[in-house]
Amino acid sequence: CRSLQTARLDTLATRLQDARGLDELILDEAGRDEVDAVLERCRWREALAADALTTSTSGVGVRALFAGPSGTGKTLAARAIAAELGKDLYRVDLSATVNKYLGETEKNLNQALDAAEELDVVLLLDEGDALMANRTDVGSSNDRYANLETNFLLQRIESFEGILLVTSNAADRIDRAFARRMDAVVHFRAPDALRRYELLCLHLGNAAMPGIDDAWLQEAAARCALSGGQWRNVVL
Repeated sequence: CRSLQTARLDTLATRLQDARGLDELILDEAGRDEVDAVLERCRWREALAADALTTSTSGVGVRALFAGPSGTGKTLAARAIAAELGKDLYRVDLSATVNKYLGETEKNLNQALDAAEELDVVLLLDEGDALMANRTDVGSSNDRYANLETNFLLQRIESFEGILLVTSNAADRIDRAFARRMDAVVHFRAPDALRRYELLCLHLGNAAMPGIDDAWLQEAAARCALSGGQWRNVVL
């Protein structure tokens, strides 16, 4: 199927490397339950859409917002969900979609969403607050056009029939109308000492573990309040 991919999506999005699955995702119990719930929603989305009670509201599309500080595993969770579903994950390239000319941004976003539906891939909108910011009072023509762009994106996301995952480090800046259209909002929190120790062990790998003092690792995890992404850099 990958050999049949068209250039329609490649020009607007980048395919991300496959993950091993949820096994490499270290989260607290609440966060893991929320991610598992999103995964089940994606697996059963067609069956849910066949229900007369849900057909008129959400269709077969699944939209989820991953909110939390940088380095807490939002993008990794998106990769893991795509791997569990056996689908490719494409991240929308904002530099290729956002355009200063009137209507071009909407056209590019619509093309990316159309291609994702056609190819049945998981679409990732990284740093979604850049496109989903709160609408402003109209004080100039620029404000009016920015609000038109936001309104278009609201309507297109609601009609989207694929799987859309949105990440944000500043979820409070996202327009409430977008949050209402999300089927799930998953909050990613900074890891505690136990999760930091598990992250260290995961990144080091089993091969390196025998040569490292486990007590030292536990002390480092307890004393250094770093995110998962930062621990990865430390290990490298």
